[in-house]
Amino acid sequence: MVIQMRMILLGKPGGGKGTQATLLKEHLDVPQISTGDILREAVKNGTPLGKEAKNYMDAGKLVPDDLIRGLVEERLSQDDIGKGFIFDGFPRTLAQAEGLKKIADKLGISIDKAVYIDVPTDKIVKRLSGRRSCACGAVYHIESKRPKIEGVCDACSGKLYQRDDDKEDVIKQRIEQYEAQTMPLIDYYRKEGKLVTIDGDQDIDEVFNDIKRGLGI
Repeated sequence: MVIQMRMILLGKPGGGKGTQATLLKEHLDVPQISTGDILREAVKNGTPLGKEAKNYMDAGKLVPDDLIRGLVEERLSQDDIGKGFIFDGFPRTLAQAEGLKKIADKLGISIDKAVYIDVPTDKIVKRLSGRRSCACGAVYHIESKRPKIEGVCDACSGKLYQRDDDKEDVIKQRIEQYEAQTMPLIDYYRKEGKLVTIDGDQDIDEVFNDIKRGLGI
């Protein structure tokens, strides 16, 4: 039996959304779609919308919503979404959600579910602020994944450091921005009868199993 699932993943930065998107992509065998990937692909292929987006990006400006909507419509018109898709990080705002509904209506498809992975802010701050990185790409955690020698990478003996976006004040800023912009989407999809809320403060496998149960897959 082929399961068709067109879904959106919602969650605070650092809440495990990307990890679950990858697991769901493999489980359902559907594409994982992010606006970053769409933008990079359009720019790389030199499409008319890609060229327009590149002008904004080169100027250090945000790509406007109407252009993003055009790129999303292009992506959803491709053949590989027959069995469904997973939107990761889009929509971010109410205006984008309403724009996505118009695109879906135009293409004769619909969003089946919006999965909200709910993790308390203090847990996210603890999770992210404890990360330590190495220039070689290795990542550790002061509690859950400690190096053999404190402050030294196991892989290359490089010095571990805390990335700027892993600092507590920056994390809190990102979450505040998310809540102001994206939390209204929770109410939007709840009113649409499409919201599935998952407790994200669990092990990765437990979260994944709860998502599968919530979606009936």
